[in-house]
Amino acid sequence: MFNLILFGPPGSGKGTQSQRIIEKYGLIHLSTGDLLRTEISLQTSLGIMARNFMDQGLLVPDEVVIAMIASRIDENPRALGFIFDGFPRTCAQAIALDDLLNRKHGEISLVLSLVVPEPELIRRLLHRGATSMRADDASENLVRARILEYHDKTAPVADHYARLGKFRTIRGDGSVEETFLLLCTEIDSLL
Repeated sequence: MFNLILFGPPGSGKGTQSQRIIEKYGLIHLSTGDLLRTEISLQTSLGIMARNFMDQGLLVPDEVVIAMIASRIDENPRALGFIFDGFPRTCAQAIALDDLLNRKHGEISLVLSLVVPEPELIRRLLHRGATSMRADDASENLVRARILEYHDKTAPVADHYARLGKFRTIRGDGSVEETFLLLCTEIDSLL
């Protein structure tokens, strides 16, 4: 089973590249945001638990998110692998994910991080904000704050996987196709 984490700051192209990777390699997309919305809409016990935290303005605890991921993995016993989106964001989450996958006789195979110069990220996000009306992409100050938060939170996770020899950086400032080919080269080296 091939399990991939695709990292990158807001505007780096993760969404676009994730979809292309899913289509080419047949991986199952595991987005924590999607999982939360699905569990809540289905009113599962995990969804109800998550909703209770969210209704109080609290973050959903890692244990609940890990349980949702475990459930999704269990629902797909014949999966070729998974691409993780939005998770892990902290070292504690990375260790919890590693432990979960180990219990299921798997592991993170590769962590690919899209690297895009900050001026390009800002340009992309402000353009997206102007065309999609996304409030979090509406001003340069908001965009810079999101980029800073990404770097502050994910740098330790990158270090965790680098120590395990699983972390690679990929230039994400080329065309969509150029970036995809770079990602595929890294993935293909392990398949």
